[in-house]
Amino acid sequence: MHGSAAIVGIGESTYYKRGESPHTEFQLACMAIQRAVADAGLALGDIDGFVSYTDQRNTPLRLARALGLKALRWTGIPWAGGGNSMAAAVQMADAAVTAGYARHVVVFRALAQGQFGRYGQAGGGGASYMSGPFAWNGTYGILTPAHQCALHTARFMHDHGISQEALCEIALACYANAQRNPRALRYGQPLTRAAYHASRWIVKPFHLYDCCPENDGAAAVVVTTIERARDLPHLPTTIVAAASGIGPQFGAFDAATLGSAHYRQVGEHLWEQAHCRPQDVDVAQFYENFTGPVLMALCEMGFAPAEGIEEFVSGGRLVGPDAAFPFNTSGGNMGEAYIHGFGMINEAVRQVRGASTCQVKHVERALVVAGPGYGPGSAVLFGAPQ
Repeated sequence: MHGSAAIVGIGESTYYKRGESPHTEFQLACMAIQRAVADAGLALGDIDGFVSYTDQRNTPLRLARALGLKALRWTGIPWAGGGNSMAAAVQMADAAVTAGYARHVVVFRALAQGQFGRYGQAGGGGASYMSGPFAWNGTYGILTPAHQCALHTARFMHDHGISQEALCEIALACYANAQRNPRALRYGQPLTRAAYHASRWIVKPFHLYDCCPENDGAAAVVVTTIERARDLPHLPTTIVAAASGIGPQFGAFDAATLGSAHYRQVGEHLWEQAHCRPQDVDVAQFYENFTGPVLMALCEMGFAPAEGIEEFVSGGRLVGPDAAFPFNTSGGNMGEAYIHGFGMINEAVRQVRGASTCQVKHVERALVVAGPGYGPGSAVLFGAPQ
């Protein structure tokens, strides 16, 4: 599938603070999809496939009926339940159009935490809540993603002598880049180092600003073959390579993998598929529900050794279009909006098109790394058409 498919349309709803959307989650999904299809220069009747992740509410049949599709030929959803499946969803759409099972596949994510509950808050009690993994970790107070990722981060920092300042640098970069992006919920709300350190603890080593916000909104893209893409209005954003998986240990929260983002295998597979290396990437979007797993993912994807990661992210090296390492240029989950990471796919496409609010010069390769700290992980590399 090397370069056989491309993203030809992107769209999103307005992004809202949690509970402030005047629309339902399903309506937000439909808005984002309509805008992505229009951006692609297609009609809704041209769409014949849907892929999402961690979404059992906005089903393909419901969307097909509401949007007026003529036929539905492909549907898919990755097994894993989290932002770690973001890039895998694009990979699945690539497979569908490359194999000829569908012509134009929409990949999307809609999230209304005001309507369906907060991701950052522990759920209610009862036997159903304490089933599965929660039966093992819930009894010890590990009830939210913040608790889980804090354990990995604390171990990683301890093992490699990493200070709180490294986490701070990730938050500062996302907020700084969001100041260039009028779509961003943190636009006009810059973050200072002093404010970061003065903010309350959520769960150590995470301060308030180490954690992404809780938002309402939706984002979507249209994937088709590179041949069809050439007849459409925008410069196609080629899916150069994608990878997903985990190994050789398969537990996300066991002792053997503590202090890991579970992305080493994903990185090795991606670079093998893409026939390039981390140093060839022009701009990168790293999913940051929390700052700590970003540091681990940067190491495991091959950008820096753990002992050098603090230097790699420090000194403004992640801020602005002329950064030494252009990073989360829309503001990411923390600065733009937390739509389970999918806004990062749209931002990577904008970078390849030359249409970002924080545009990096001469972008040929744009990387998106999905939610680190959870397995199986996934990543996708985009590029300009050859």
